Amino acid sequence: MIKLKFILIAFFCVIIIACSTTYKNLTAKMPDLALKTNGVYRGDYDLSGTPVKVILDVTIQNHKIIEIGIVEHFCSPIGKKAEKIIDRIIEAQNLDVDTISGATASSKAIIKAVENALQ
Repeated sequence: MIKLKFILIAFFCVIIIACSTTYKNLTAKMPDLALKTNGVYRGDYDLSGTPVKVILDVTIQNHKIIEIGIVEHFCSPIGKKAEKIIDRIIEAQNLDVDTISGATASSKAIIKAVENALQ
């Protein structure tokens, strides 16, 4: 039993270390919404080297983001907090928003999924 606990702790430490370094330099550029017609655009992002993956739909109306719906979000329980970043993106109409503290990896994955949807 102690050996199993040790293995689980070691496994989670490796994942945390991998997550803490993979996404640090990840950036996104806001696509030009003036070029987008009304509709729903699907995007995804798999944060390589981590268990974080996001699939979402971005609804555009009159060249503005009016809704972002999470289809799937694979992450740790803490990573679910990152879904609040959707409100920031919609309010700012931009991807250059502050990440959610404690859920930076998932925040950046959501931002990249929005970028991918709109490209």
